[in-house]
Amino acid sequence: MKFKIFILGLLCMLFGRFEGQAQQEAVTTAGDVLLFAMPAATLATTLIIKDKEGTWQFLRGFLVTELVTYGFKLAVNKKRPDASNNNSFPSGHTSTTFHSASFIHKRYGLMKSLPAYALAGFTAMSRIDAKKHDAVDVLAGAAIGIGSTLLFTTEYQQEHMELTFGRMDGNYMLGFQYTF
Repeated sequence: MKFKIFILGLLCMLFGRFEGQAQQEAVTTAGDVLLFAMPAATLATTLIIKDKEGTWQFLRGFLVTELVTYGFKLAVNKKRPDASNNNSFPSGHTSTTFHSASFIHKRYGLMKSLPAYALAGFTAMSRIDAKKHDAVDVLAGAAIGIGSTLLFTTEYQQEHMELTFGRMDGNYMLGFQYTF
């Protein structure tokens, strides 16, 4: 059932306006699912491709993202647009999903991160639509998520390529080795 609501939420975002209670709930649920799915998928990808350095970089950035986000929530104490509590600033959903998207971008390249950025943007819009945040909240969340990526993430280096240089008996050699 949650999966159907998630898909409906994505379709509403892509092809239609947010109208009606069912569509609004679907969009909100989709944003909630992405809060967990994006970091889980990003972390799983680093493990599947055996990118140990990337795994640790993602986890460090994720931890900083969450600590900064919830530190600000406690310090700022801003009321949500729906007046449900005082945890509006910044958006935790947005900081978490933008951390995942920007990690993919910085570590593996822009083209691989475009779908993740689209999903992170969808999540940010779902939070505004649910009246849990305003534009300032989601922009701050995005800045926190991207900022932690910039602090901890380096570009992925392919370990199966090697450039060598050698000298023997007055001769110089330059070599390139690629291991499949």
